[in-house]
Amino acid sequence: MINSKYQAINFKEKFSKINEYWTPKILAQFDGYYIKAAKMKGEFVWHSHGDVDELFMVIAGTLTILFRDGEVKISAGESFIVPKGTEHKPVAHEEVCCILIEKAGTLNTGDQGGDKTVSNEEWI
Repeated sequence: MINSKYQAINFKEKFSKINEYWTPKILAQFDGYYIKAAKMKGEFVWHSHGDVDELFMVIAGTLTILFRDGEVKISAGESFIVPKGTEHKPVAHEEVCCILIEKAGTLNTGDQGGDKTVSNEEWI
């Protein structure tokens, strides 16, 4: 018999539960970090995270992250780490499914706040 406490995280199933953009959902926690899933479309806000790095892992689509001095495009199957304190603005011209890994308690809008801030994150 298989022990049910050992279960893989099925990204396809988790993304099917997300209906809004730019609203990360928590999938798991380890060593003070969250693994989050988010759907993205359109432009997010310019922001930075003063004391934490942020890892973006694209599962579907292509995400562009703008910086004041350049940009990076992340396609499905690729990842990129935004170093702490680096101002950035994610942009998704079409729907993107993305996994984020960051310290627990990190606000999605970093130092900017505003109406896109998710302060009470939901587990799915």
